[in-house]
Amino acid sequence: MTATDRSIELINVAAQAAADKLAHDIIAYDVSDVLAITDAFLLASAPSDRQVKAIVDEIEERLNRQLQTKPVRREGDREARWVLLDYVDVVVHVQHSEERVFYALERLWKDCPELDLPEDAVATRGKADEHAKRQAAEQELDGELS
Repeated sequence: MTATDRSIELINVAAQAAADKLAHDIIAYDVSDVLAITDAFLLASAPSDRQVKAIVDEIEERLNRQLQTKPVRREGDREARWVLLDYVDVVVHVQHSEERVFYALERLWKDCPELDLPEDAVATRGKADEHAKRQAAEQELDGELS
């Protein structure tokens, strides 16, 4: 079994919304062969709680506006460290970069086929590493200036 056309449509709209809000490392997996409860997972991350919330809000708003769908469940909103949007056919995970590294969901789903995503979403791969290096350089510079 493979992800349905509807699931792929949801994933693509959500991935583009995440990319538009500058999410990092957007990736999607077809989990339909290993899970009976959903077809696909979308993973994205951001370096701050505020940006996690902005990404989640944009995904939810865009899926509602473009595809007339709302999540049946939204979890993790209060802390904004790992927010889950459950659309039944698709589950969206938006994590703070630290949680993304710690939980490493990619390791769990690495044997599942990766879904093609819009070009803007694919271009986000490696952004978390770039951001971490930039932050480390800024902290080093701040240390030298003090």
